[in-house]
Amino acid sequence: MGSGRRTTTPFARYRPVCIGRAPPAQMRCTVARSTRTTARAPYGWCRNNGYFSGRAQALLFLTIHMEDRIVLLCNPTAENARALRLTDEIGQELKRHGLRFASFTNRWPDTLDGFTQAWIVGGDGTLNWFLNQYPDTDLPIAAIPGGSANDFHYTLYDGAFESTAADMTARMLQGRTRAIDAGTCNGRLFINGVGIGFDGAIVKDLIGKKKLAGKASYLLSVLKHIMTYQEKFISVSGSALSMSGDCLLLSIANGKRYGGDFQVAPRAVPDDGLFDVNFVGRIAPLRRMRYLPVIEKGEHLELPFVMYAQGSDMTVECAQEIHAHVDGEYLSAARFEIRCFPKRYRFFV
Repeated sequence: MGSGRRTTTPFARYRPVCIGRAPPAQMRCTVARSTRTTARAPYGWCRNNGYFSGRAQALLFLTIHMEDRIVLLCNPTAENARALRLTDEIGQELKRHGLRFASFTNRWPDTLDGFTQAWIVGGDGTLNWFLNQYPDTDLPIAAIPGGSANDFHYTLYDGAFESTAADMTARMLQGRTRAIDAGTCNGRLFINGVGIGFDGAIVKDLIGKKKLAGKASYLLSVLKHIMTYQEKFISVSGSALSMSGDCLLLSIANGKRYGGDFQVAPRAVPDDGLFDVNFVGRIAPLRRMRYLPVIEKGEHLELPFVMYAQGSDMTVECAQEIHAHVDGEYLSAARFEIRCFPKRYRFFV
């Protein structure tokens, strides 16, 4: 883009983009504002007649990032102020680094054409929304934990979240990526996992309710239903995989946890091409309270009423329609076709 003329970008019609801290002369940029005026990017990094401060580091950064166009997306139905505030703070950090971006917090763009990275601020539901909105994307994804539970983020970052927008931005800009498996359940993409039975009933109970931070909402609903939920007969079949019986809950996991802190699949590895399958059988209502903390800590795999296996593709069947969730998003069915797509998406780590 040359200075002094109006330019058009794939995102100009949604929100003006501020390009800050640009290098001098040959790499100055202009952006279209809503008033059809142009603005020259400030020098920011320059001093002494156009020489960079810390020139070697600056040139390396520019070589990597000069062509980046980041789409910054926040949950369009976010109820918590943290996600919106974090989106704004991340945007300020991107400006400080001189990177071009477009931020969307209400209506997301129809396509990601023209962008080179996707930064998603929110929790598991927001990430699931993104994957199903843009299923064919091959952009590297920055998953910024801004939800109430952030269960997949826990697995992706090995439980280590940066505490500030500046730290998270710096981590993503290092450029390290990891190819992560994804799955489909009845045609819907997921990244963290599928829950069928008891935990599906919990997700249904939480629909329309304000979510509390961490595991609080999930735990309150668990306590509400744990004594009254009735097991259903479920069968699971797949290559080298066969389970059946009365089932309290069935999890098909790519990530290690859900519900904010329940380690349902402590052995799960999100890039091994396999889902961890946990089949929790019949438990007398009075004994459920005893084993709830055991499941929460991920110490349940050796219990006599738990069957554990791994598989990539499988079919789950029940004689009647049953509650379920995909990455915390509710659905119900009597038959679930689940498929694994190894290393389908790239995430910054």
